[in-house]
Amino acid sequence: MAGLLLDLDGVVYVGDAAVPGAREALDRLVREGVPHRFVTNTSSRPRRAIVEKLARLGVTVREEDILTPAVAAAAWMQRRGLSRPALFVPDATAGEFAGFDALTRSADDGADAVVVGDLGDGWDFATLNHAFRLLMADPAVPLVALGLTRYWRAEDGLRLDAGAFVRALEYAAGREAIVLGKPDAAFYHAATDALGLDPADVVMVGDDLRADVEGAQRAGLAGVLVRTGKFAPSDLEAEVVPDAVLDSLADLPDWWAARGRS
Repeated sequence: MAGLLLDLDGVVYVGDAAVPGAREALDRLVREGVPHRFVTNTSSRPRRAIVEKLARLGVTVREEDILTPAVAAAAWMQRRGLSRPALFVPDATAGEFAGFDALTRSADDGADAVVVGDLGDGWDFATLNHAFRLLMADPAVPLVALGLTRYWRAEDGLRLDAGAFVRALEYAAGREAIVLGKPDAAFYHAATDALGLDPADVVMVGDDLRADVEGAQRAGLAGVLVRTGKFAPSDLEAEVVPDAVLDSLADLPDWWAARGRS
């Protein structure tokens, strides 16, 4: 194995607190020259905000070292000449689409893509129905999903993520979403391309058995599960078998070094 992909929420931090030992583990990976990138399905904040949050936790990361679904979606739409997206993302994340002529929130038609991310408390019936109507106005309009994560762990407990709302829109509109985030293989391959490595030479480390471990394995990577974030003991009884299970990110450098020695 030659490189690492690391999830953020639930792996490096949970809520506003760093996972114990995570900063030291990342520092060691940097010192030892281990190629790595951060991949996250977070669509509630732009990369700039993620970099600032990590800095507050004592972790120095560049924006270009982070791959988010919003960045992948913007590139996907540019390649296809789509310029008028309807954005169902927080205002801060909408900044990642600054080069587009996005529809106003009140527009009922005219979208050439409907982009759905994690709106959190911003989701209500009217908002979900608005996205549905834009899709039904033109069968050619793609539904672009910023990941299919089902839920995540916040400080007050589990919360629904974008995947639940994407599935509702798929069912209602009768079309399959274009997924630009975990667990889609193209998202993982974009990350391994950024490392300049073949997927078979890369390990994904995450707390989500489905999006992180199974998604990575289906894309040709190894998948390592950590017992932090949304991890539950029942994950170890599922049909998905991680390539390794670690107590936390703090254990990753020693595990990585042991693999190298073997």
